Amino acid sequence: MTEHTYSAFTTLPGKAAADALAAVVENMIPEPYGIGVFEIEDGSGLWEVGAYYTEKPDDIALSLFAAAHDAKPFVISEIPPTDWVAEVRRELAPVRAGRFLVYGSHDADKLTDDVIPLLIEAAMAFGTGHHGTTQGCLTALDKLAVDGFEAKNTIDVGCGTAVLAMGAAHLWDTPIIASDIDEVATDTTRANIASNNLTGRIDVVTCAGFDDPAIHAKAPFDLILANILKGPLVALAPDMARMAAPGCYVILSGLLNEQADEVIAAYAENGFDLVDHLQITDWSTLTLRAKT
Repeated sequence: MTEHTYSAFTTLPGKAAADALAAVVENMIPEPYGIGVFEIEDGSGLWEVGAYYTEKPDDIALSLFAAAHDAKPFVISEIPPTDWVAEVRRELAPVRAGRFLVYGSHDADKLTDDVIPLLIEAAMAFGTGHHGTTQGCLTALDKLAVDGFEAKNTIDVGCGTAVLAMGAAHLWDTPIIASDIDEVATDTTRANIASNNLTGRIDVVTCAGFDDPAIHAKAPFDLILANILKGPLVALAPDMARMAAPGCYVILSGLLNEQADEVIAAYAENGFDLVDHLQITDWSTLTLRAKT
């Protein structure tokens, strides 16, 4: 159990302004024990600044800082004591996506013979399978297999926890490479590969996009997976085309429903046709195919 803590959140336009406000808040007294700056992915151009405290923050100082940076007034909330381990386990129940079941070790007793199990611990915040983008990608991946596609050479770009790469490894005996720009993600990937008994099946590299000699050596690919964000997906479209074999399937997510048309258009310009568009709550997953 934790002690009572406090949070303070505001929004304002522009990353530079948000970073400047966060820097001021970080040095106030009492100091926050954690602070973050995040873009709100709704096309509004707003950024969120959030701070956490072990004692009640100075609301007058926060109001002055917000006003000075053209931000909305901070919303201050008290967070009651919480058993976070128990809370996470309640929230992260096993998730079904096609034939896949994403689960934590605390739910291992819930596995049945009719599922393809993917073990991802709750501590892995992104790519646990509980987000609509991950569910969409796994569902689209399984649909390709059910429809008769057999991948021969696969890459998972921006792999996160490698849940998609591991899903592909369960479906096909195919060479797979998983890449991410974040070393924490690639370390997590290696740990997950081991815990899912897939050691030796997936090569892991740390790089931005396709920018690694090991990836170029294995190209072209007939299956490309990328669950990232709209901006990087659009920027990567030309590289996707260069790395794709004729007829290559590409599964993309990390984008809101209203962002899908822009991504579809970017890939159409680079020789990909839309095969399927799956929506789960506010999130879209696109399956496209390179022209043969």
